[in-house]
Amino acid sequence: MEEYQDRSLRGRVFRHLREDILNGVYKDHEELREVTIGEELGVSRTPVREALRQLELEGLVTIIPNKGAYVTAITRKDVKDIYKIRSQLEGLCANWATKYITDAQIEELEEVILLSEFHLHKKGSGQIEQMSEMDGKFHKILYEASNSRILEHVLTDFHKYVQLARTMSIEAPERAEKSIEEHREILEAIKAKDAAKAEQLANEHILHVMENLHLEE
Repeated sequence: MEEYQDRSLRGRVFRHLREDILNGVYKDHEELREVTIGEELGVSRTPVREALRQLELEGLVTIIPNKGAYVTAITRKDVKDIYKIRSQLEGLCANWATKYITDAQIEELEEVILLSEFHLHKKGSGQIEQMSEMDGKFHKILYEASNSRILEHVLTDFHKYVQLARTMSIEAPERAEKSIEEHREILEAIKAKDAAKAEQLANEHILHVMENLHLEE
């Protein structure tokens, strides 16, 4: 029981630090002090140290012996690689969704598209955040519809890694409108049970996002 609690505590610290790094709370090369983090989270240094080692395995932290742990920012190449890999996996996800998607999930996706269109034409503060939220929700439902816990987990992680880049991508009104159109085409292919077309459209959708970020330069 105690060992389980230790793992659970380490996992909580790991997830907290990981989210903060990916959301830009910690900057590139910023030192992550065990004592400070432990005090903030109300835990000892041990789970913090273990979480930092796990983050190092993910490439988000660099641990320098006798000096400390430092944030390693996701590079432009990292984002480009993630998008290329993700384009293939998103295609696979859409392919599998044609077989496993439920009527309730189809209704959810249609609602997300309608809300996306509403926020696209609604001017004012918070528009970008709302558009980003709808974009994320569309993909999250598709991940669930793939009926694969492994694929859902991997794609969710990729989504987090490029969260800031994704927000930049939908800031341009013309790209946001095109993105919604692509979402609708993917959904129509899934509803038609056309797995090959759904896969192709989902693959191209992610590549278009990458092109909009000018990652090919």
